Parts: sequence; structure tokens; C-alpha cells
Amino acid sequence: HMPADDGRISLVHGDYRLDNLIFASDRPQVLAVLDWELSTLGHPFADIAYQCMQWRLPHASGFRGLGGVDRSALGLPSEEDYVASYCRRRGLTGIGNWTFFLAFSFFRLAAICQGVFKRALDGNASNPEKARTYGEAVKLLSHLAAKLIDKEA
Repeated sequence: HMPADDGRISLVHGDYRLDNLIFASDRPQVLAVLDWELSTLGHPFADIAYQCMQWRLPHASGFRGLGGVDRSALGLPSEEDYVASYCRRRGLTGIGNWTFFLAFSFFRLAAICQGVFKRALDGNASNPEKARTYGEAVKLLSHLAAKLIDKEA
């Protein structure tokens, strides 16, 4: 279900999520975006999908996702409202093949976690204990990606 190349390219953060943002304390405004070491050129939907992946990750997991959290009580929009707001601001009517972008984000994070886990096995992880827990996360992330794809099929 990979979409055709639409030629869109932009600077992509690579780890765009709420906890890599600094917000103003007196108004709903982002003041800074942190943690740019994964940035590259890529499709602009990669960052929005990666951030929305957080809406689906279980909060009880090591990722502290927003899945199962009452987001409306926290003043956070639903995934649908968030994507609609993004589309309005970009002048888009929607994001075709949204499932592809979400599944890609889950599989990408699974691959990153697998790499961190491999460094633990090889003895060169900066935090071996934490790196081993990333190996366990690979199954969760892969399962969530496959579940999205199966639901779409």
C-alpha cells in the first residue's frame, strides 16, 4: 500500500513528539523543537505520522504513549482533530493512505529499537540495561504496525 511518490520533500525532524517541544507557559505556542540528531530530508508526513504514533502507543509501555489516556481531559486533541488541523494549516484536504505513514512510523521505531538492543548484545550500548528493554519493545511496535495494516486490508 505504499503511496506513489508525490514529490514532496522537506526537512524532517525524525523524532517529532510532544516531549521534544518546549511550550510557552502563558499561551499555547511552541517556542523550540529539541533533539534534532535524526533530522534529514524526507516526506513531510513522516513527522506528523510519527507524532500521531504517540497517540496509539500504550501509556503503560516504556514509551509513555498516549494510548488509553484521557487526552481530552489533558486538553489534547484527538488524532483525527490534530491531523485535520495540520491539513488546514497546510492547505490540504487530507492525507491519503494515512495507514501507510503510521505503519511506517511504527516499523521505523521498531528498527531503531532493534539497533539499540543489538548494541547491548554487542557490549557497546551506553546504557546496556535500558538498551535490553528496547529489544522487548520491538515486538510491541511490530505488532501495532501489523495490526494497522491488517485493519486496512
